Amino acid sequence: MSFLEVMLLALTLTLPFALYRLVKGPTLSDRVVGLDLITSVSVALAALYALVSGQTAFLDVAIALALFAFLATLGLARYIEYRGHKGD
Repeated sequence: MSFLEVMLLALTLTLPFALYRLVKGPTLSDRVVGLDLITSVSVALAALYALVSGQTAFLDVAIALALFAFLATLGLARYIEYRGHKGD
């Protein structure tokens, strides 16, 4: 088993913990962090799979997913900030 395959397995094993934080997070911020972790791990999985399989199309998927994850996190952070100042 190569190092890249071990990393694929390790990243795959982190997904249930991130999913737990997404579902059970006591606050909205915890849920946003869980979602960000899931997307970050997904980007890493796609990039590692591209290295293992030699299919460069997965790098394009990783880049697109990273852009989407960044925009989603930015939007959710803005929402949390706006919701915090709603009473002002």
